[in-house]
Amino acid sequence: MTTLVPRPPQPQQPSVPPQPVPRRAEEDTAVPPRADCVADSAGGLTFDVTETGESGAALLVLRRRDDGAEVSLPLTPVSEGRLRAALPSGVALPEGRWDAYVRLADGEPQRLVPGVNDLRSLVDRMPSGSLGHVAVRIPYATKHGNLTVRSWLRAPHAEAGELHVGERVLEVRGRVYGVALGPDAYAEVSPRGGDTAPLRAEVTGDAPDFRFDVPYDELAEGVWDLWLRPAGQAGPRVRLARLLDDVADKKAIFTYPKAELRGAHGPVEAHPYYTVDNDLSVAVTARSPKGPAPKTS
Repeated sequence: MTTLVPRPPQPQQPSVPPQPVPRRAEEDTAVPPRADCVADSAGGLTFDVTETGESGAALLVLRRRDDGAEVSLPLTPVSEGRLRAALPSGVALPEGRWDAYVRLADGEPQRLVPGVNDLRSLVDRMPSGSLGHVAVRIPYATKHGNLTVRSWLRAPHAEAGELHVGERVLEVRGRVYGVALGPDAYAEVSPRGGDTAPLRAEVTGDAPDFRFDVPYDELAEGVWDLWLRPAGQAGPRVRLARLLDDVADKKAIFTYPKAELRGAHGPVEAHPYYTVDNDLSVAVTARSPKGPAPKTS
């Protein structure tokens, strides 16, 4: 005969209060204003902003991130639903990152988001340098999806071109703008920080183009910045940088192989890189464990 065993009582589940149903985003959530940007070969920018539907004067405001300085440009209607502002190359925009806003009448500025950026004219750009300086403005999308303009104003300017990375030597080619390349020209490979004297490198080439070599085996551990002395010691000291294209931040995009060698300061690993300001530097790391690698800002 089969005996039925009583089922033990089940523990009572705690009561769970009903959860609120998530609310849908409001249908009328404000859409941030958008700006399409067109760059010209002279260094100017045009901003086409979507119409906000509000009346009154409108301004496109560029605000420098470091110190809050502002440049305001009037926005004028150009077509139905579009407002336009122009930043000519002749209007100075000091170096830095300029966040873009639209300000309506006396209201608070609204952050702009990027639309279409037409930067084709910046590719392989070759300014004359006749004004003694080179102005570069590159609009880009920040990591938060907002519109910012990266600006450089170099007077004079040494543009880094092709880099040939060898086993013991880095060959640098470039072009200088805004100053003549004289017979006394040379390059400086300067240690960042510390009291070590910079190394000199002979400059050759047909002005305004130049070339020089950076000997890895003479460099101690650390970061070395590259400079051009186009008129010798008595003239300006010009930082080498790569600015004349459409890439606002090159550090993570332009990467170069590392050379491993034994130099005057022992076994090292060396490679060129572009800084957060798109200036050209060389990082040298000791291959024996001597602490953390130098910071490459």
